Amino acid sequence: MACNNIKKEKKRIFWILFLLLFLSWSVCGQAAGITMVSVAGNKVNLRKGPSAQYPIIWELGEGFPLKIIGSQGKWLKVSDFEDDVGWIFKGLVTRKPHLIVKANKNRKARINIRSGPGTKYKIVGKAEYGVVFETLQRKGGWVKVRHERGLTGWIKRSLLWGW
Repeated sequence: MACNNIKKEKKRIFWILFLLLFLSWSVCGQAAGITMVSVAGNKVNLRKGPSAQYPIIWELGEGFPLKIIGSQGKWLKVSDFEDDVGWIFKGLVTRKPHLIVKANKNRKARINIRSGPGTKYKIVGKAEYGVVFETLQRKGGWVKVRHERGLTGWIKRSLLWGW
């Protein structure tokens, strides 16, 4: 009888430990996930620290994608597609997905924007390094995007940064 109780107790401890391990894994997994935001507005300041008292590093435009790497109060510590780091006020970002052209840095070459998700589709426009697009749809390594001026088309995902 005592042996049976010990087996039950070991089994109960095993399941408690398993549950704790699962819960800690899921919490850590969510915390480790990358959270992206986009700038909501034009001429939004990226600052050296978490308040308006800190100097401005960059002035960002509508839709500029950022990766959240920390936070303090109502401020987000973010990095951009060039790994620049700064702080932005939480009220000045949105969860609306945007992408930025990361290909061809320091070159005059431009990437193709196509009518469909593949190289066989017609080129409908071109974009250079640093151009921002709203993300509309994803399909097989391609992303359907829209530029603020209205141009809509598909770009190979590997040429872009953001979400």
